[in-house]
Order: sequence, then structure tokens, then C-alpha cells
Amino acid sequence: MRLSLEALQALDAIATEGSFAKAAELLHKVPSALTYTMQKLESDLDVSIFDRSGKRAVLTPIGVALLEQGRELLRQADGVERRIKRLGQGWETTLTVAYDGLVPFEWMLPMIRLFDAQQSGTRLKFVEETLGGVWEALIDRRADLAVGASGETPTGFGLLARDWISIEGFVFAVAPSHVLANAKEPLPLSELAKHRVVVVSDTSRRLEGRTIGVQPAQDTLSVPTLAAKVAAQVAGLGVGHVPLHLAAVHIREGRLLIKKVEEQRTSGTLKIAWRGGEDGKALAWIRDHMLAARTLTGIERGVANEATVSGSG
Repeated sequence: MRLSLEALQALDAIATEGSFAKAAELLHKVPSALTYTMQKLESDLDVSIFDRSGKRAVLTPIGVALLEQGRELLRQADGVERRIKRLGQGWETTLTVAYDGLVPFEWMLPMIRLFDAQQSGTRLKFVEETLGGVWEALIDRRADLAVGASGETPTGFGLLARDWISIEGFVFAVAPSHVLANAKEPLPLSELAKHRVVVVSDTSRRLEGRTIGVQPAQDTLSVPTLAAKVAAQVAGLGVGHVPLHLAAVHIREGRLLIKKVEEQRTSGTLKIAWRGGEDGKALAWIRDHMLAARTLTGIERGVANEATVSGSG
């Protein structure tokens, strides 16, 4: 490798300071040492980096190109150095978080901002899953941390979990154009079974899939996310229970109507889960922060939205 970081640092200092003498002072070297470094670099690359025809050496077009690309290499090298140092202190290279669609990604933005301030060097990756898919992402090591996992913790996989929040605001919603919009309340299950229900597909591949709120032999429209479910119901393509914190704006603006039903969907507890014995610093920081600082996740704002909608009748 003929191109060294030391030579690029010297070139950057010369361009920044405007002279070999000032650059040498910045780098705590003698000017002759920088002159030798630049001459050797020109010789190794077989190019002219400086035009020395005048009183002062100035960069040639090739020198300018080398300076620009060299600075990018220096930035990358600095990032690698800082990341390796952080790894030595126990921070993971990458941390993947699987979250259930019940959890709006916006709830995690404050946490990400605070995590960035730690300057850990850990890269964060988020993947959305549904129902059993959240647990399976941990089991298959496609994720390191699960946010919003529901149901019982699968046994035999070394998973640990703690209760996080309770989602109580499920409402049965239909579009104003749907035939059930004017039906007498409470809607009996026998009547609901006659109409297509919109369901979110369980993203698990190996665990037994779960289906919630579907009557025997009822027609279904399966969609990939809760956002798609809400959109389908707004379009009048089906009915079903929706989390109020995701559908609140559509209800306030009249695109969805809340209907009372004989069997209202019960509340559910969402968990934060991880694999036991794998507590890297980034995982521990995010897990503990999400469990302790719930007000920062935006959950209080979601609860406030539910109260507003419910109070509007």
C-alpha cells in the first residue's frame, strides 16, 4: 500500500494551514520532514501533487483530487478507530431491534436521539414484526432486542422479558360507507361474522401463528401491517378492532366510526424481551431506557389522544 494515512494527514495539514512551515508546526514536525513525505508520495504514485514553478508550491488538479478523497479516507479511518475503541469498552457493532406494529416507530425517536448522544459507535437497525414474529426474531437471532412483544414468552429458548405497557384502547371501527355503520348496537357476533374482517398477518415462520378477533368461517383480508389494516378499514374494505392510538386521527376526522360490539377486545400487555446472557452495553442501555423512561416514548401522548377521541362520543 503506497498511500499512507500519515501522508494524507500531512497533505491535509499543508492545504489547511497554507504552508509547509505552518503545517509542520501543527503536526509537531520539521518542515523538511513534510517536504520529504510529499516528495515520496509523488514518487510512489508517479504523479505531481504540487506545482513548484512559482514562489510557493500549490496543488495541481491531481493534488486537489487526492486531497478531497484523502480527507474522506481520513474521516473513515477516524470513524473506524473510534468504533473499535468503543467495541473494546463493550459496545456492540450493530444492534437490531424488532418491534411490533402496535408500537408506532415515532415512540422510539426520543430514545434514538438520546442514544446518539452516547456516541457509542453502535449502529442501530429496526425491523417491524407482528405477533409471534417479534419473539421469533429473537429466537432466530435476527434481532437482539424486542419491543412490544405480546402473549406468553416462548419457553426453551433462553428468552427474558419484562412487562412494558398495557394497550387498552382497542375499538371496533368501520368506515361510514360500510353497511355496519348504521347497524343497531351493540353488534352481535353473529352479525359480525357475516362481514369481512381485516387482519394483520403473523410474521412468525416457526412458532404457531396467532389470529385475534376472527369468527369461525369469517371472511378475512390479510394485510402486512397495522397501518395497512387501518387504511383498509378506512377504505371500507373490511372491519375489525384497531388500536385507538393508531386510528385516532381517522376517527376524529370522521373516516372511521366506533361501533359497540357484544365482545369488546380486551387490553393487552406488551413486553420488552431479549436473550439471556447477552447484555451488551447498547442493548442494556436501550432496554433499561425504554423500561424506565416511558414518558419519553410518546406513550402519554397516545393515551391523551385516546381520551380525546373517547370523550368526543
